Amino acid sequence: MAEDAMLKFVGRGQVYPAKREAELRAEDFREIAERYAVPDAEAQAGRCSQCGVPYCSVHCPLHNHIPDWLRLTAEGRLREAYELSNSTSTMPEICGRICPQDRLCEGNCVIEFSGHGAVTIGSVEKFITDTAWEEGWVEPVRVGPARGQSAGIIGAGPAGLAAAEYLREMGYDVAVYDRHDRAGGLLTYGIPGFKLEKSVVMRRVARLEEAGIAFHLGFEVGRDASLDDLRRRHDTILIATGVYKTRAIKAPGVGAEGVVEALDYLTASNRKSFGDAVPAFDDGSLDAAGKHVVVIGGGDTAMDCVRTAIRQGAESVKCLYRRDRANMPGSQREVANAEEEGVEFVWLSAPEAFDGGDRVEGVRAARMRLGAPDASGRRAPELDPGSEFRLPADLVIKALGFEAEDLPRLFGAPELGVTRWGTVRTDGKTMMTSLDGVFAAGDIVRGASLVVWGIRDGRDVSAHMHAWMRAHAKASVAA
Repeated sequence: MAEDAMLKFVGRGQVYPAKREAELRAEDFREIAERYAVPDAEAQAGRCSQCGVPYCSVHCPLHNHIPDWLRLTAEGRLREAYELSNSTSTMPEICGRICPQDRLCEGNCVIEFSGHGAVTIGSVEKFITDTAWEEGWVEPVRVGPARGQSAGIIGAGPAGLAAAEYLREMGYDVAVYDRHDRAGGLLTYGIPGFKLEKSVVMRRVARLEEAGIAFHLGFEVGRDASLDDLRRRHDTILIATGVYKTRAIKAPGVGAEGVVEALDYLTASNRKSFGDAVPAFDDGSLDAAGKHVVVIGGGDTAMDCVRTAIRQGAESVKCLYRRDRANMPGSQREVANAEEEGVEFVWLSAPEAFDGGDRVEGVRAARMRLGAPDASGRRAPELDPGSEFRLPADLVIKALGFEAEDLPRLFGAPELGVTRWGTVRTDGKTMMTSLDGVFAAGDIVRGASLVVWGIRDGRDVSAHMHAWMRAHAKASVAA
């Protein structure tokens, strides 16, 4: 391997390029993977102390049996390790790639507390499941005996896909409806390919299709059918749409050309990776190549945007965030990765206006300072008077997070109960909405959250839907 393409280890025991990925040959990555994957996975797994209280499992939303499959991996019993990992998660290789382990399992590893660095749980989880796919250990969905009842699922993201798999295993007919032309939701279009290869998502979807789950893509509830239409078509309904409405910025010039939504930007990049025609990318509107890019926001979506811009060959990439590093909601590991790749963070800063008239040319911003804690205990940012400054920008990406769309209006279901934030209101015990037989799960209930929580919600709600359908089947027979 050429000297200027040398690789180095950072963070979670993963391999990162010292230069942009585009400057390294694909065979270089294969060589590194083949050379280090097995020894690193087994060595990392062997570091687990098998502590009496498995804090890693406790802090995993899925409560995966982490110490047990780490022990099996360390012993070279990879198939058993995969089967145990797969028993609590429908997408272990996806969680292994994109979960913020530094805030969950790895962040609560006893070895991390002792100052010796956490076991790299995520990379081991990814490795054992990728190995299972390569070796043919991933079995088809085991479809249960037909029950003569069906479930309709609105949304093909993590919660919807997880629920679909569990319900199909129980023997229900399952149909999934999604507005996009591919299943996966944000897994497909919202997360960059360098974090989550799209082939990894598509093979999971293909496995569900092979199990007889029907996917109705390019299907919008409210346009192609109302919620009532779907309720008449199925015995029960799950709303798992996620949250896609971008939080707005109120500032002069925000409507200028070149000020774009994070999801539009990431979707364009992901569509290009599929080989789709993307006019807004091809004409440069959603391509960062050669541009001065400013990303506004501090969450994981903002990190996805800055790192995508670097890979597209941006001239410069700056991330503007109104709080300091310690109060950033995104993964600290992602921040470190972004800095290593050349992103500049402008902490304690917020946009006040966008210069340039019809076409953005810069961002006028002001310095912030952290004031007294708010009701949640988090220190609220305050404007620091007289601290204005300007950043040149050809492309500004708004990444301030996502909110719920107005589903009662979109679905033609004004009786669907929602919270003051627009998320769907559900019963805390049954996960049912205000409509009988209609359930909801994932981000549309809890607000923008983690993929792993979506999978957990999909697992939980499938059990409630099963109980509801079984009770109604018995009532029908009794009648």
